Amino acid sequence: MAGPLAGIRVIEMVGLGPCPFAAMMLADMGAEVIRIDRKLAAGSNNPFPMLGSKYDVMARGRRSLALDLKQEEARALVLELLGQADILLEGFRPGVMERLGLGPEPCMHANPRLVYGRITGWGQDGPLAQAAGHDLNYIALSGMLHAMGRADTPPVPPLNLVGDFGGGAMMLAFGVVCAALEARNSGKGQVVDAAMVDGSALLGAMIYGFRAFGAWNDQRAANMLDGGAHFYDTYACADGKYISIASIEPQFYALLLQVAGIADPAFEVQMDASKWPELKVKCAALFKTRTRQQWCALMEGTDICFAPVLDMAEAPTHPHNQARANFMDVDGVTQPAPAPRFSRTSPELGLPPASAGQHSAAILRDWGIAEDRISSLTERKLI
Repeated sequence: MAGPLAGIRVIEMVGLGPCPFAAMMLADMGAEVIRIDRKLAAGSNNPFPMLGSKYDVMARGRRSLALDLKQEEARALVLELLGQADILLEGFRPGVMERLGLGPEPCMHANPRLVYGRITGWGQDGPLAQAAGHDLNYIALSGMLHAMGRADTPPVPPLNLVGDFGGGAMMLAFGVVCAALEARNSGKGQVVDAAMVDGSALLGAMIYGFRAFGAWNDQRAANMLDGGAHFYDTYACADGKYISIASIEPQFYALLLQVAGIADPAFEVQMDASKWPELKVKCAALFKTRTRQQWCALMEGTDICFAPVLDMAEAPTHPHNQARANFMDVDGVTQPAPAPRFSRTSPELGLPPASAGQHSAAILRDWGIAEDRISSLTERKLI
């Protein structure tokens, strides 16, 4: 495969959520990522039927090896494969990999250069390390959830983007690539402990700085970037669709007033927060006088800092997204394309999502396992 990570070998212990997303990011960039799936017993039902289907977008770009990890020989095979890998990714609760005999110590004994990437919600240690949780809980503890939503409602769950993927998976992917670069110089691997609560807090670095400076209020929808300002918010249009306005800089704000035909002198003092609630009411009334498309015709592509609020059916058809090929179709499934872009080592479209064990024999063959041993593992149902 092409891509800036071509030649990097990764073993992914298949789990849910952020670990597959991080593995997808590495595979999108050209790394060879092998998924170690759990070998289901005959007659067992997959508790997550979407997984392993063409709709399992986060599984794209990888081949799957299904193993019965309850068997010692299967675990020994994982260690053998890790001897050839650069990175391992796992997303189980602390201690699970150790109980399997695949914790950092035996894995890094098999390969001293191995980067052992771990993703959890609370981290590998701390009072909450063994507690169950989900994205919403992790961003709640980071202080970020409290800032999201309207003033008269409880904090609003921002999908699972902030904890699982932004604060979790992306931090894991960044961390293991950093550690892999360092290992090229030192010859030594290390453990990367990516926790979603840690990463969610880091995503809030600028906001924490604002607060320390005295420029951020802990009350929701009372600040410039949380929907408190009339010039930084979303508004309903005449057709029930929505637009986004983000005219922060004075010159952009002046253009907003000009194009929207706002002559009311109350709008002249842009940064007087005491006036924001009154001006938001006026803006809401104004933007309901035209449809979303009519506002697009006036504002899109200008320096107002404007965009229509598109749903997931509309976004792939927008001319800008189409021009940049921001979405792609894989076997009839529309999905986001790999990002970011590279001028020289542009990644190619990888494999579609694999079913568990779809490539078991081929992977072992490619990684140097003898044919008679593959036959024996198959006959004994270890793979």
